[in-house]
Amino acid sequence: MKADELYEMLRKVQEPKGYCFNDDRQRVLELLEALLINKERYGYMSCPCRLAAGDREFDKDIVCPCVYRTADVAEYGSCYCNLYVSRDWNEGIAPHVYVPERRPPDKSLFWSGQD
Repeated sequence: MKADELYEMLRKVQEPKGYCFNDDRQRVLELLEALLINKERYGYMSCPCRLAAGDREFDKDIVCPCVYRTADVAEYGSCYCNLYVSRDWNEGIAPHVYVPERRPPDKSLFWSGQD
């Protein structure tokens, strides 16, 4: 599957739920391509803006659309990645502000410098 095919498939499912893709189509296609890479790498489309563990059960909260999207779009008009946005966000009615990370620190992976 290619990013533009994924775009059409997801758009048909998500728009009726009130979620639009960011109007910056180039950014959206890059994010969708990263989702497809993660699907090939891990077997599931983990959020391209977060570091996945490679364990579907551990990462289930960041399988796109992540469990944080609803709250992010409701509060900020955009998800963490700016992939999914509200209509108001696309129309410039909602301010474009930084969306803070909602994923708990114990679920985030950090480079420890150890192998």
